Amino acid sequence: MCNFEAMERKGMPTSLGTERVWKLLMQYAVPSVIAMTASSLYNITDSIFIGQGVGALAISGLAISFPLMNLSAAIGTLVGAGAANLISLRLGQKDYNSANKILGNVVTLTTILGLAYTVVVLSFLKPILSFFGASNETLPYALEYMTIITIGNVVTHMYFGLNALVRSSGHPAKSMYATIFTVIINVILTPFFIYVLGMGIRGAAIATVLSQIILLVWQFRFFTDKNNFIRITKENLRIDKKIVKDTMAIGLAPFLMNAVSSVIVILINHTLVRYGGDLAVGAYGIMNRVAMLFGMVVMGLTMGMQPIAGYNYGAGLYKRVNIVLKQTILLGTAVMTAGFLLGEFFPTTASSLFSNDKELLDITVPGMRIGFAAFPIIGMQMVSSNFFQSIGKPGKAIYMSLSRQVIFLIPAILILPQYFGIYGVWISFPVADTLAAVNSAILLTLHFKKG
Repeated sequence: MCNFEAMERKGMPTSLGTERVWKLLMQYAVPSVIAMTASSLYNITDSIFIGQGVGALAISGLAISFPLMNLSAAIGTLVGAGAANLISLRLGQKDYNSANKILGNVVTLTTILGLAYTVVVLSFLKPILSFFGASNETLPYALEYMTIITIGNVVTHMYFGLNALVRSSGHPAKSMYATIFTVIINVILTPFFIYVLGMGIRGAAIATVLSQIILLVWQFRFFTDKNNFIRITKENLRIDKKIVKDTMAIGLAPFLMNAVSSVIVILINHTLVRYGGDLAVGAYGIMNRVAMLFGMVVMGLTMGMQPIAGYNYGAGLYKRVNIVLKQTILLGTAVMTAGFLLGEFFPTTASSLFSNDKELLDITVPGMRIGFAAFPIIGMQMVSSNFFQSIGKPGKAIYMSLSRQVIFLIPAILILPQYFGIYGVWISFPVADTLAAVNSAILLTLHFKKG
């Protein structure tokens, strides 16, 4: 049985229960924010290379593939995010044996689920993309891109799952460096494959998978190091039913959020094709990439909050839990306000980075102005959902995650375009954001009243 001091020397994050909360949040959130920003910038530069090097319709083809990528992310977060939160809770409870078993089960589960996803999707990829809204013009781009991405799906799941565990086990800086290194490799390889080798949108997909393979090798080396207090062993690779159940119970919230996002994007794409054509889908793809930049920063903040909230909740230090929540909400609100200012005052500048196609820009610019209108108040909702997930309350997290998309956004998209055309799609976003923020404020108020 390892003693407290020994675990501290091996990197066990015992300071999570004693260090000043703001200092901890900066220590954990800054690397996560940098990593998530870098990841988002990769997605943006990837789209820029595709838009400028392949064409405007290629951006639309990429946007058509978003639902599949969201579904893949949903399966990955079901295991990765659930395990990351579970490990933080177990470390707060000083249950190191379970933490090791959780790590081994992540490797096994991501392999099984990733292979199953790959086989099913590749078998029906063309009809799936057509159902998602691909036309004869955009289908070739979406098909070419998603074939490569789907083949590398197991690698993607494993990479993101293990990187979440690197961070949650007390190594946020290493997790950050891994993500940044992946982005650097991507940014180098993508233009090389697109422009030099002339591989088009397929080259961007190959660059993505190759960069993740390289980092996955490093992650395995990290988690098989004998000096690590949690590591992969043959014994821990065996499936533990209780760990699987607990992991998926906590990971169910982000899973459902990403899965529902897939359905939402399909609905949006079909509506946009109906009221604005293929380029309207491309406009949404550009808006999505820009919005993701700010959303990923907030996600980085919540990732930094997660081990602090989880550890202290597991240790019964509830005052510290509430402090880190409030501080993260303030930071999240500031970030999304910056996104609002960009969308309102510099939408042309942001959109023209992706394409110089005038028809595409004429659709994107007003869409961004309208779609980003409620950003200043949505940061609270994003943080709150992840907070309840962090403290092991999946029911509330699931409700908060789904309320914006299912209860508020779907009805808005179904109704508003009938009266306002393509503008009805853009208006749906701030309407759903506002209602979701009010809903979150009510739930948080009830949480603090209970102490």
